[in-house]
Amino acid sequence: MLYLTAYFPITSPTLIFFVVLIIILFAPIIMGKLRIPHIIGMVLAGMVIGQNGLDILTRDSSFELFGKVGLLYIMFLAGLEMDLESVKKNSRRFLIFGLLTCLIPLILTYTMSRWLLDYSHTASFLLGCIMASNTLIAYPIISRYGLQRNSSVMLSVGSSMLSLFLALMMLAALSAAYDEDTGFVFWIMFLIKFAAFLALLGWSIPKLARYFLRRYSDAVMQYIFVLSVMFLSAALSEAIGVEGIVGAFLAGLILNRYIPHVSPLMNRIEFIGNALFIPYFLIGVGMLINVHSLFEGFHMLWIVTLIAFFGTFGKALAAYLSSLLFRLPKAAGNMMFGLTCAHAAGAIAMVMVGMNLEVSPGVYLVNNEMLNGVVIMILITCIISTMVTDHASQQIILANRQENTGSQTPNADDEKIMLCVKYPEIAPQLLELAIMMRNEKLNRGLVALNVVYDDALSSKHQEQGQQLLERLQQRAAASDIQMQTQVRLASNIANGIKHAFREFGASEIIMGMHVHTDVNPKFWGEFIQSLYNGLNRQIVLTRFVQPLNTLRRIQVAVPSRAEFEPGFHRWLERLSRMASNLDCRIQFHGRNESMELIREYINNHHPSVRAEYTYMAHWNELPKLAANISDDHMFVVITARKGTISYKSALERLPNELRQHFSGKNLMILFPDQYGDAKEESMTFTAAQHQEESSVYDTISRWINHHRTKKHNSH
Repeated sequence: MLYLTAYFPITSPTLIFFVVLIIILFAPIIMGKLRIPHIIGMVLAGMVIGQNGLDILTRDSSFELFGKVGLLYIMFLAGLEMDLESVKKNSRRFLIFGLLTCLIPLILTYTMSRWLLDYSHTASFLLGCIMASNTLIAYPIISRYGLQRNSSVMLSVGSSMLSLFLALMMLAALSAAYDEDTGFVFWIMFLIKFAAFLALLGWSIPKLARYFLRRYSDAVMQYIFVLSVMFLSAALSEAIGVEGIVGAFLAGLILNRYIPHVSPLMNRIEFIGNALFIPYFLIGVGMLINVHSLFEGFHMLWIVTLIAFFGTFGKALAAYLSSLLFRLPKAAGNMMFGLTCAHAAGAIAMVMVGMNLEVSPGVYLVNNEMLNGVVIMILITCIISTMVTDHASQQIILANRQENTGSQTPNADDEKIMLCVKYPEIAPQLLELAIMMRNEKLNRGLVALNVVYDDALSSKHQEQGQQLLERLQQRAAASDIQMQTQVRLASNIANGIKHAFREFGASEIIMGMHVHTDVNPKFWGEFIQSLYNGLNRQIVLTRFVQPLNTLRRIQVAVPSRAEFEPGFHRWLERLSRMASNLDCRIQFHGRNESMELIREYINNHHPSVRAEYTYMAHWNELPKLAANISDDHMFVVITARKGTISYKSALERLPNELRQHFSGKNLMILFPDQYGDAKEESMTFTAAQHQEESSVYDTISRWINHHRTKKHNSH
């Protein structure tokens, strides 16, 4: 070890950049396992490799440069990603909630830090500004549940913009006060300069943006133009005595309407910021933290507890008070608190400003103690925010749908079934299944897709895939069904399927289960997990042991709350058609609430189907159904993706249970439609870049249960 320390800290620019890239690559993976926002992972990595940690890297000029760019980038993106339309529609309410969620935490935190932490007026005010703002770290959860237009969500988004703006303005005034004499004349001149600055930005940036973006379509030129506007705004902001992050934020707000959120330009802006500048900044912040001070004892724990408690309590008080004023239900209050209690990149940006404000020679406004307290507070509030928001989302969905669940009708049928085929032995059965599930009255064609790896053997595999699709097309033509076909090259099979799915405008996928050749394989195969995590439309996985037309019964396991999923009617309609076309019985196993709705739907839409309904109290009873599944039955499992309303931890055991109890049976696993777009289609500096399907906590839980069962069996 002593020999290795001679090579540290690393001074080679090439190796420094390599280490940073390794951190950017692996931090989201590790944090995903721990269910912690990746922003915290970057900061923690900086703590470990910095001079206060293992001393692998020093905070050289590259961290100063890229860190400054990353700081401005964060605030610029915050302005670009604001939903201004939702703010306009709820202007009065969002103004009230915005003021409450800004001022209450500010006052509480300021009072706490003055009387309990004995900080100065300015340090207490800065800490209050940090806690007054918030970051919508949990907003991706809202997208997943399809609650973007919920009133409490729009209020939270609007108030977040207002509270951040007010906090930045107060921070700007605080920063300006350290540069000149803070008399009456100074504040008059400051207000005049700031008003002129706002007028100049509001007049010039829209004109420049319209002129440039209309005349020049080159991707690189557009990106450089936007970046130039951001840095010019930041420079002008600093010129009048206001922090550059204010100018960057305002530039983002003004350019908001000229850069659509789904445009290629927005994608490039987010991609480059998330890939390099922002992670570089966050790692640099971590390198400033003195790791040793975190273990100094009760004093540091006391500081973190006070900052996290009073800031979070202030946000909770503002959220629940506003929900009472607006006469919103308790679930809405939970949602407003969950979305507004998190602090992330904005808090780091503001505390970094404080670290550069010199109170006296060699003494800065923010010391290491406050910096460490704020960083740990960010970790705590991010965890609270994600947990509360997820719970509130489920509460709102259940409350909204419980009132009129029985009267729900399926949406207009957008049916366009895609078959993903690879193995010639099961492709005809997949086609037969699709024909039985399709709506004959719509008479829409099918899509058949074969995706092959883009490697040295791609030409050979393409030819084989084309031959397979031609045979399938002939079979479809024999049933008077039109079929579109495509052989697609892809370096990633799941991505190839997802891209083709969107290009064809498909509504669902039918595919066979992976054919395993190795010992102890993963149940889902090598790409299916990536597919169902990245595509929120219905996916049907099937395994045939005998021909479809010989089936006598379809047995369906329905999880509790399945009726609250957006895809409930789609899978129910498909299975009903299948049972009708096969003229076989269909038996549903589930809770009484679900069974009543299924019974009502089938009686109204498919009265000829011979359906039976069996009560299944808990998902743990799934293995017991194996005794009643014969060789001429099809066993259907309605499952759910993680984070959805009908998901339950018992579904983690599904692969093992199917392999152990249902091997050799006809099997269908169905992932219903879910709200939201594919995860990789959206990217923000607050959204995790990577999500792990199995976390460290899941692994530990399975290990404990395994050894508990083993010990029980031995006795």
